[in-house]
Amino acid sequence: MDLFNSEIASNILPFDGEVNYYGSIMSLAKAQVYYEKLLQNIHWENDKAIIFGKLIITKRKVAWYGDQPFSYTYSKTTKSALPWTRELLELKELVEQKTGETFNSCLLNLYHSGDEGMAWHSDDEKDLKKNGAIGSLSFGAERKFSFKHKATKQNVSVQLEKGSLLIMKGATQTHWLHRLPPTKRVKTPRINLTFRTIDI
Repeated sequence: MDLFNSEIASNILPFDGEVNYYGSIMSLAKAQVYYEKLLQNIHWENDKAIIFGKLIITKRKVAWYGDQPFSYTYSKTTKSALPWTRELLELKELVEQKTGETFNSCLLNLYHSGDEGMAWHSDDEKDLKKNGAIGSLSFGAERKFSFKHKATKQNVSVQLEKGSLLIMKGATQTHWLHRLPPTKRVKTPRINLTFRTIDI
């Protein structure tokens, strides 16, 4: 970690992992510009998952970008990374400067409203660097993001603001699940960028 360029954010987990929430790292105006560009310029596709042997197509849309055409397998489906867009490279550099971490890929999620969420899971796929950092940038609607300890079932939640940065690292994926709970109160879209490191 580069101690000179990184900014320290407190750990919101009580034990068995490290999750740093930096809050918003850009102005609301800049966050809105990125939100609109990402909506227009990203190659969005409905996500696919194989659950109990059946192919499920989600309302939520996703996109996968990286330094090279990395393969990434989760929910028993495989994606091949697209080349970075200019906006994604700008945001990757910003996250790297803020955290002192480095990333070689990004999985993007587009949730059209609060009806769409993500169930409890860990980002512990074999393609990912073991205990590697995952940097999450949020644009659009503000949503609650929750963690649950796998053994104790203790819960921790944070409200993700527009233009905000959250980093999960260390043993977090080993000991904690996380999710984006659905909510009827949110009627507008949210875009989430999760910068990752594929093990090569």
